[in-house]
Amino acid sequence: MKWLSEFKKFAMRGNVVDMAVGIIIGAAFGKIVSSLVSDVIMPPIGVLLGGVDFSDLAFTLKRAVGDEPAVVIGYGKFIQTVIDFIIIAFSVFALVKFVNVLRNKTDKAKAEAEEAAPAVEPEPTKEERLLTEIRDLLKEKK
Repeated sequence: MKWLSEFKKFAMRGNVVDMAVGIIIGAAFGKIVSSLVSDVIMPPIGVLLGGVDFSDLAFTLKRAVGDEPAVVIGYGKFIQTVIDFIIIAFSVFALVKFVNVLRNKTDKAKAEAEEAAPAVEPEPTKEERLLTEIRDLLKEKK
């Protein structure tokens, strides 16, 4: 039972839930970027390269014979995956850069607001007032 309660405490911590949400959003974002690359970006690149479709590029090691399928190295799919990765990495970089710019603006605005507000000294505590009175009484006795 102790193990189960420890697991529940671990699973319900905020950072674990945040991480799970991030993974789910990341997977969905990856599908969007993959569609962007394959359906929007790659067709014009294929036209520029003379109608080449990267995903169909392959090197045949052994031709199909009878019921045996051909043995091929599908380097076109690899090229497509590398392009997907580069676009995803750039998109994540741009997103992080944008968030950092917003965060810096917010931090700068907070710092300016703190500078503009006059510094108010806190009221002395009862103990500080009592010590001040004792100090003043001692000075008078001298």
